[in-house]
Amino acid sequence: MRVIVVADAHLGQVPAAVGRAFHAFLEEIPQPGDHLVLTGDLFDFWFEYRSVIPRKHFATVTRLQEVRARGIPITFVGGNHDRWGGTFFTEDLGIQFFAGEVELELAGRTVFIAHGDGLTEQHWSGALMHRFTRNRLAIAVFRTLHPTIGFWIADLFSRHLADNTKDRAVLDRAAAAQRKWAADFLGAHPAVQLVIMAHTHRPMLDRRPDGRTFLNPGAFLDGGRYAVITADAVELKQFTTERLPPA
Repeated sequence: MRVIVVADAHLGQVPAAVGRAFHAFLEEIPQPGDHLVLTGDLFDFWFEYRSVIPRKHFATVTRLQEVRARGIPITFVGGNHDRWGGTFFTEDLGIQFFAGEVELELAGRTVFIAHGDGLTEQHWSGALMHRFTRNRLAIAVFRTLHPTIGFWIADLFSRHLADNTKDRAVLDRAAAAQRKWAADFLGAHPAVQLVIMAHTHRPMLDRRPDGRTFLNPGAFLDGGRYAVITADAVELKQFTTERLPPA
């Protein structure tokens, strides 16, 4: 089995070229026999009401449905921007969805997956976003809003927080802290062979002497970054960058 790992496309707040590239990626990269793993912030915002989903993500949803129709399993671990998924993914699309951290068996490995928000935050906005998306009261209040109002508020909120976290030095510090967190986690959990996180937009492959590994696939919005896991290797990859705007 080949496991394809991708994260942080932030569709909905990035140039349209990123969305087109991601759709091409879904058509070309995951093939029958593979397993596609989305490790959060695929969408810059996602919230599903009982009978309403965000209209602007319809094209991406149809591409995900096509992947499933080819017999390719998809696992989606929500991030701080799209943790509020639910039965639409699981029942309508047949995607295995987890709002938070999860431990799975992938490519013959025991794998711990978390988007990574709230673990090594270096900026107040990241910590705020993490607490907000995990708060049951916030979710309940948001659900009472009319979808048009709710999506409008979320778009403004998400855009403001994105503007506050474009400092590359902040992301570099977060990536270093994330690497240490993963090393400590592997040290405390000897049965886990691979830790996967995203969130920092920094690709990283950190192999321990015993072969156990920390992986961050990087951000798809940053040049089409993703990763491939097999029983024998963990590799960072990049999808035809000419389809994407410069990083």
